Amino acid sequence: MSKSLEEVNESVSTQGKTSRFRKILAFFGPAYLISVGYMDPGNWATDLAGGSQFGYTLIWVLLMSNLMALLLQSLSARLGIVTQRDLAQASRETYSKFINYILYFLAEIAIAACDLAEVLGMAIGINLLFGIPLLYGVLITVLDTFLLLFLINKGIRKMEAFIIALIMIIGFSFVLEMIFAHPETAKIITGLIPTLPNKEALYIAIGIIGATVMPHNLYLHSSLVQTRKFDRSKEGIKQALKYNLIDSVIALNLAFFVNAAILILAASTFYKAGFFHIAEIQDAYKLLAPLLGSKWAPILFAIALIAAGQSSTITGTLAGQIIMEGYLNLRIQPWVRRIITRLIAIVPAVIVISVFGESVTGKMLILSQVILSLQLGFVIIPLIHFVSDKSKMKGFEISIVTQVTSWIVALIIVSLNAKLVYDEISNWISTSKNSIIIWFTVVPLAVGFLILLLYIVLKPFITKAKQELQNHLPHNFELNFSKLESYNKKNIAISVDFSDADQIAINSAFELGGKDANYTLIHIVETIGAIFYGKNIDDHETTLDEKLLEQYKEILSKKGFKVSIKLGFGKPNKAIPDIINEANFDILVMGTHGHSGLKDLLFGTTVDKLRHKISIPLFIVKN
Repeated sequence: MSKSLEEVNESVSTQGKTSRFRKILAFFGPAYLISVGYMDPGNWATDLAGGSQFGYTLIWVLLMSNLMALLLQSLSARLGIVTQRDLAQASRETYSKFINYILYFLAEIAIAACDLAEVLGMAIGINLLFGIPLLYGVLITVLDTFLLLFLINKGIRKMEAFIIALIMIIGFSFVLEMIFAHPETAKIITGLIPTLPNKEALYIAIGIIGATVMPHNLYLHSSLVQTRKFDRSKEGIKQALKYNLIDSVIALNLAFFVNAAILILAASTFYKAGFFHIAEIQDAYKLLAPLLGSKWAPILFAIALIAAGQSSTITGTLAGQIIMEGYLNLRIQPWVRRIITRLIAIVPAVIVISVFGESVTGKMLILSQVILSLQLGFVIIPLIHFVSDKSKMKGFEISIVTQVTSWIVALIIVSLNAKLVYDEISNWISTSKNSIIIWFTVVPLAVGFLILLLYIVLKPFITKAKQELQNHLPHNFELNFSKLESYNKKNIAISVDFSDADQIAINSAFELGGKDANYTLIHIVETIGAIFYGKNIDDHETTLDEKLLEQYKEILSKKGFKVSIKLGFGKPNKAIPDIINEANFDILVMGTHGHSGLKDLLFGTTVDKLRHKISIPLFIVKN
C-alpha cells in the first residue's frame, strides 16, 4: 500500500533544528489545516440558526463539541504518527472488502455533504461581495483544484502558510464583528450551562456537533501528521505526539473562537431584535448593517465567508483523496483525483440551486451538517479501536482512562444521532399518507446501518484483526503453475508490485526458465522518502515490502525454484534499469495491468520509459 498523500509524505524534516522553539515550530501546521474544517460555511449555517433561534443557549454545545473534537483529533494524529497509516488505510487493513466498500461509500457521502456546504458557502460569499449569481459562483469554485495543485507542488509548508493566512483573515473579521455587536457577557456565561429547549434545538445541536466534529477531518489529520519526518525512536515518537497535541489545542481553540463568535453575533443581533429564523447566510448579511449600524459589518462577514469556504474546500479535497486511496488502494494521477473530488461537490450544488433556487441554501447547509454527524459513528468507533490496539500501536496505545472517555464521547454522539433518526422516521410515518413505503425502504435501511454499527463496535472484541501483511497480498493469492516445457533463459529478473499481475508474470518467467534458472524478484519502493533518501530510507513501507518479498521467495522456493530478491528505491522507470544494468540478467519479465491510452494518463506508465534504458529483452505480460 502506498504512503498517505505520498507526494508530501515525510517532506518536512523536524530534525537538525538549532533550537527547541524551531523544532516545535516544525511540527506546527497540520492542525491548522484541520481547524478550517471546524469553521467552514456549514458551521456558519448551524451557528447562525442556533444563535438566532435560541440566543446564547447553545454555546455549551459548541464548547462540548470542541472538547470532543480535540480528543478525537488527538487520537487521529496518534494513529498517523505511530502506525504511519491514515484512518482509511487502517480500516482497509482491518475489515473485510465488503465492509470497507460500505465504509468508503459512507465516507464519500460525508465528503459530498461537507463539500456541498463549502462550495455553497464560498459561492454565497462571492455572490454577496461581488454580485455574481450563485450558480456561477459555484462553478468558479472549480478553480480551487488548480490552486490546490499549485500549493501542493510548492510543498506542504506553503499550503499551511496559505491556510493560516486565511484563518487570520477570518479571525480578524470576527474580532471586529464582536466589537460592533456588543454581546452580553452574563448571557454568554449562562449559555455554557447545558440545556435543550425543544426538539428543534436538538436538531440544531446535532448539526453543530456534525459541523464541529467532522468525519473527514479525522481521516485528514491521520494523514497530514505523516508529512513530518522525525526520529522514529520511542523518544522521537513521544515528542511528535506531544508537539502535535499542542498544535491541535491551539488550532482548535481558534476554531472554537470563530464558531462561538458567529453564534454570539447571531444571538446579540438577530435573536435580540426578534429575527428568530435566520438560517440563510444571505439574510444575515443583509441585516448586519442596519442592526449593527456599520457598513463594514456585512463586508467583513462576506470576506470571512469566502476565506472559510476557500480554505475548507482545499482541505476537503485532500480528504477525498485520502479516503479514495486508503479504502480502495486506487492510485491515479493526483490532478485526476482532485478533479473528481471537486466535481463530487459541484454537481450536487448545481443541482440543488437549479432545481430549488437560491432560497434553500441555508436549509441545505444545515442538512449537510446533520448528514456529517450521522456518519460520525462509522468513523470514530474504528478510530478508538485502532488506537487502543496494542499490536497496532506498539506501546503507544491510549490509556484506559482515555479509552473510557473516548467511548463515552462515541456513545453521546451515536445516541443523539439515534434519537434524531428515530424521531424523524416516526414523524414521517405519522404524517405520510403512504407510510408503508417508509416501512419497506427507510426503516430497513436504518436497521441495516444499525447492524453495521454494532458489527464495527463488536468485531475487534470477538475476533483478532487481520494480520497486516495479509492485506497487502492480492486477494486469494495462490500460484497455479503452468506446464514446464522448453527453457533457454538462465538468469531471469521479474518485476513484482504485489498485485494480481504478479502471478501471471511469475508463471510466464517459469515457462521461460524452468526449475534450472535463477530468478530474481525485483520490487521498487516508491514513497517520497525512498525517492529522496534511496537505500538509506528506513520506514514502515520499506520494512513491509521486504517482508512481502521474503514471503514470495518462501512460497516459490518451496516449489523448488531458485529465487533471490532485490529491493529498489525511487521511481520504477529509473530504479529498475539501475538494478538490471548492474547484474547479468538474460531477460526481464514484467506484468502489466493492460491499460493504455486514457488509462495511461490516469494511472501513469512505467513500461515505455523503462524499455529504452535496459540492454536485455523485456518480456511484457498483460494481465
